[in-house]
Amino acid sequence: MKHALCITAVALAAALVAPAQAATWSTTAQYGSTTMGAYTFNNDIWGQGAGPQTLWVNSPTDWGVWSNQPNTGGIKSYPHISFYVGKSLSALSRVTSVVSATTPAGGAWESTYDIWDSNHANEIMLWLNYTGTSAGCGNVKPVSYNWTATGCAIPVYTNVNVGGATWNVYRGNNGGNMVYSFLRTTKTNNTTVDILAIMRYLQNLGWIGNVTLGDVQYGFEITSSSGGMDFGARNFSVTAY
Repeated sequence: MKHALCITAVALAAALVAPAQAATWSTTAQYGSTTMGAYTFNNDIWGQGAGPQTLWVNSPTDWGVWSNQPNTGGIKSYPHISFYVGKSLSALSRVTSVVSATTPAGGAWESTYDIWDSNHANEIMLWLNYTGTSAGCGNVKPVSYNWTATGCAIPVYTNVNVGGATWNVYRGNNGGNMVYSFLRTTKTNNTTVDILAIMRYLQNLGWIGNVTLGDVQYGFEITSSSGGMDFGARNFSVTAY
């Protein structure tokens, strides 16, 4: 009888972490990964005390994640899609990306691009939708050198119009690399972003040089999603030449 109950419990747990629909590929592994064409997916669970998470993929234009992260501090995961460019900024004439996302009402998270140079010395985050505020406050906050007395990140520049949107811009170091965070002042789940324009903006500030653009990632950086929450991405693509 105890054995039967154990099997039932395991089956129930499996059902709870299953994607909302049957998928071409799915994983619950910490760094479970697959490649489809020019795009790579990674479940990317790395935070302390992280909970279960299922990344499911039908195609680069139809994928998502079910994540059950505890209501504690610290980022737990970044399930994402990635496209590698591998060209210097001076050799590029266009880098744009499109995405349509679905995000939950609760939790603590960002729907964000995570863009890297090929040496992983510079990280550029483009927060499209998120549960904090564009002023650097709330339950998710960008990396920053400067903070208010009440614990809010202080932007270096505000209301910067570049790359097809208006952003507050933050600058800091996470101990491993520089981080430049652009927080949309108007949150959205549907956008086209001019990534090259943003990279050249950083160049003009003198914050980066003629770097080689490496991974253009997009996904959901999740701090908490207690009870299990669904995130999805449709119509994602990167155009680079």
